[in-house]
Amino acid sequence: MINHVLTRKAGQGLAALFLMGAAQATLAADVLGVACQSPPPVHCQDGDCATKTAVRGNVTEPISGRQYFLDYPCDLQPGEDVVFVLNIHGAGSIANWQRHYFPVMDYKEKYRLVVATSTAEGSSSMGGGTGVRMWMPQTDDAHLQAITTQVIEAFGADNIKSFWLAGHSQGGMTSRRLVCTDFFADKVDGMLSLSGGRIGQAPFVAQFGPPLADGSPPPARPQATSAAAENIPTCDFSHIFAIGEYEIESLPDSSPWAERYQCEARQQSQVVDSQPGWIYDTGRAGYPVWGREARPGTADVYVYPNCADNRVVADVVRLDKGHTEGLEPEVTQRILELMVSAKGGKVQDAAAR
Repeated sequence: MINHVLTRKAGQGLAALFLMGAAQATLAADVLGVACQSPPPVHCQDGDCATKTAVRGNVTEPISGRQYFLDYPCDLQPGEDVVFVLNIHGAGSIANWQRHYFPVMDYKEKYRLVVATSTAEGSSSMGGGTGVRMWMPQTDDAHLQAITTQVIEAFGADNIKSFWLAGHSQGGMTSRRLVCTDFFADKVDGMLSLSGGRIGQAPFVAQFGPPLADGSPPPARPQATSAAAENIPTCDFSHIFAIGEYEIESLPDSSPWAERYQCEARQQSQVVDSQPGWIYDTGRAGYPVWGREARPGTADVYVYPNCADNRVVADVVRLDKGHTEGLEPEVTQRILELMVSAKGGKVQDAAAR
């Protein structure tokens, strides 16, 4: 569960976004009634972020009447290809928190992104405590399907170059649950698991979770299912996993998904960020596993190159980070570079059939 308080990302990134928005003389036509904005709507700004978490969105999904955020390039041209990202928050979170945790909306023009971000209505007691907002099949699957259909129809199936599910924590596990279902299997080209849902599990530390009220670590939990007993997905897609160093016991040095696509031995590089991410759990910061304040950082990037069928398989370990520190600008863009380089075309192919 995440405390929905945002903090600003200081420095050059925000100023650059405002300059970019001011320089755009011609905006794309409104899509689904959304007037395009750069910076995106309800964006964290200096000193006002805590007031914006309750905003549910700027588009209404017509079947359920629930709202979600839609962000897209303001200079989008008719017939231009885009990468569609369904950005899915974790347990206890909310759409606008997720937009700032994995802030791909900041790079929608640069990488030609259409991003949809909604809020779950399901809940779970999570071990007998107070109900926590979570993605649940009976309350949320149809909503995510309806968003996907609405976005594809609005931008045109022929223009969806690729479609990615990107989920944080329980949102990552939800992405994994959904990716090979009948509705998504012939649409999703890639799955980004942010702190949850790696194919070839990276076991969480025993005392994973938010700290107790006195700041001490939570009780130890049973370890998750081992990789040997893991149910490996059967459909085809690219897969990127990103995690904080303190969340897991260790990153496996191999990947069953890389083996599936006959990738070459993994290659390591680093990304260095001089600016912090937008957000962190300000109400429970301090326990490193859960996360401390947003700050600059370094990430190890492990890519399995030359995969069959132009698939991308990669792991990203954010050093000296925990579960709730929002992704920094450079590591966000490195992940996006991997996403846009991967094989796409499922939505286009399905439309052509």
